[in-house]
Amino acid sequence: MQCDDFDAGRCRSCTLMGSPYDTQLADKERRVREVLAAHAGALQWSPPVRSPASHFRNKAKLVVGGRAGRPTLGILDERGRGVDLRRCGLYEPGLAATFDPLHRVLAELGIEPYDVPARRGELKHVIVTHSPDGEQLVRFVVRSEAGLSAVRSALPAVRAAVPSARVVTVNVHPEHKAVLEGETEVVLTDEGLLPMRLGEVTLHLGPRAFFQTNTWVARELYAQARRWADTLEPSVVTDLYCGVGGFALHLATPGRRVVGVETSEEAVAAARTSAREMASRTVGLDITFRAGDATRELADDPGLVVVNPPRRGIGPDLAARLEASPASHVVYSSCNVDTLARDLGAMPGLRPVEGRVVDMFPQTRHVETVLLLARR
Repeated sequence: MQCDDFDAGRCRSCTLMGSPYDTQLADKERRVREVLAAHAGALQWSPPVRSPASHFRNKAKLVVGGRAGRPTLGILDERGRGVDLRRCGLYEPGLAATFDPLHRVLAELGIEPYDVPARRGELKHVIVTHSPDGEQLVRFVVRSEAGLSAVRSALPAVRAAVPSARVVTVNVHPEHKAVLEGETEVVLTDEGLLPMRLGEVTLHLGPRAFFQTNTWVARELYAQARRWADTLEPSVVTDLYCGVGGFALHLATPGRRVVGVETSEEAVAAARTSAREMASRTVGLDITFRAGDATRELADDPGLVVVNPPRRGIGPDLAARLEASPASHVVYSSCNVDTLARDLGAMPGLRPVEGRVVDMFPQTRHVETVLLLARR
């Protein structure tokens, strides 16, 4: 992948830019195997899940910089000045096509971008998620109610500029913090959820929902877990950290009880919407989602357990619960191989038997790993 912004030194986020994709993938696979070597034993590796080397991201988190009437959409440099990255080659074409229209709306609106060094201004971020059906969820992160009013008044212009935007929201984030969003989210459109169709399963994303940023690779990740489940034929599947139900819904089938646990009530509500749609098409599905602490919500008979934790991993408490549980198999999907190795060390009774490297983020050193663990 060639990138003018990288070549010009405007952006260095893609630390592997210039390295051939096959080399990147081989290096990632080598590192994962080295870190997990102490736990490998009889672990059988499948070929890695490849990604397109460019135009793969379905979500853009664009920092708004510049000045009123002349905003930038991209990142901030080391001095806090806006760097425009509307031509970044990482984004899906349908997602990138929204950047210029949104930029024109913001320029015409004249809302002042938030100046991080000076701690003044109004508009902080524009976040856009793109679905396989060509629709978008567009979020504007503002500093105050004044910003909310300004964006609300511009909604007709936003809808005219990006008619494929199914959901438009405003997040009010008044604090000067290194976090993306605040507690208040206002949905401006009739629709509040973006459907993400992945073959036979359609997920629904709310404004705060987590979803893998590489749709193609996410399909392959869920398909791998489904293949393992279909081979094991568990009567119960417990999906911890279930989010909007990605793993749970892909593993659901008539005659199998599926339970998803997630702390976010918003994500649970979206997962229930997807489950109802699936149940209306397929007789015999038994899917339950509930809000709760994934580190504590482990039933006496959890069946096949799926864990897909954040970068910090599942931690010692859940690792101890899984180690002591009657679960015969665990599918562990990890975005941090170092915490994965630590968690495996805390579960000696569960050994990795099959594994696969999943390249969710080409051009960077980030890598996902999915393992099937079996009781010794």
